[in-house]
Amino acid sequence: MDEKIYGYWLPPDLSKHGAQIDSLISTVHWFMLFLFVGWGIYFIWVLLKFRARPGHTAIYSPVKATFSKYIEAGVVVFEAFLLFGLSSPIWAKYKNNPPTEAEALSVRVIAEQFAWNFHYAGVDGKFGRTAPEFVAPDNLIGLDPNDPAGKDDVVTTNEFHMPVNKPIITTVSSKDVIHSWNIPVLRVKQDTIPGARIPVWFEATQTGKFEIACAQLCGLGHYRMRAEVTIESAEDFAKFLKERAPVPDAPAVAAPTPGAPAPGTPTPPAPDKQITTIPPKH
Repeated sequence: MDEKIYGYWLPPDLSKHGAQIDSLISTVHWFMLFLFVGWGIYFIWVLLKFRARPGHTAIYSPVKATFSKYIEAGVVVFEAFLLFGLSSPIWAKYKNNPPTEAEALSVRVIAEQFAWNFHYAGVDGKFGRTAPEFVAPDNLIGLDPNDPAGKDDVVTTNEFHMPVNKPIITTVSSKDVIHSWNIPVLRVKQDTIPGARIPVWFEATQTGKFEIACAQLCGLGHYRMRAEVTIESAEDFAKFLKERAPVPDAPAVAAPTPGAPAPGTPTPPAPDKQITTIPPKH
């Protein structure tokens, strides 16, 4: 990880919804630090006060510790506040107000051991049909070659491009096991479930190149399941799609007629006409 980009605390926030998530994470961690220090001091105090020494006998009857019960009750109340007062409203605001498909860019994300595949609709705005029977080394997402809607689709592996300041809806799925779609700088994390397609939306506020990771232990090659997200301007994103668009099939050429010259062969010039003179009769 490049500390110059990611820093030593939370990764940089490039997401439109990231500020509230970061605030919640910071609150939880400060609360954990408070508990850690408090319980640590109490633990050391117990070790010193109740250590074995001459003249002291252990008491095995229950102790009526009223003060500690108040502390435990306070911890429970604060944890309930974190869950229902902070976490749930932030989660509901993010999940219950997704952008419409008309105003967002839709991208399909297909995970596999151990790579990320990205499927963009072509200029027609329609995704081509995919099916398991079409999966092959040169067709990793199983795009139906006979579906006209998929002729202009763009498919990349471990290379995700997206425009800045535009909502993105990624529909995540998996070809094999459970993975986890994770873009730290965009505060995105969602498990990919085999047999399910789960929509996740986000919007970037800055451009740049950053890391995509799998946040779920998915096998021996989990460590190398990494990809790169390029957040760019709308013009550069359109240029990317244009450069990666499939080349249209060349028109079929009719087979040459037996004895006829091959296509592209120059036609020889026609021979000069000869004029025959018939001498007059005497």
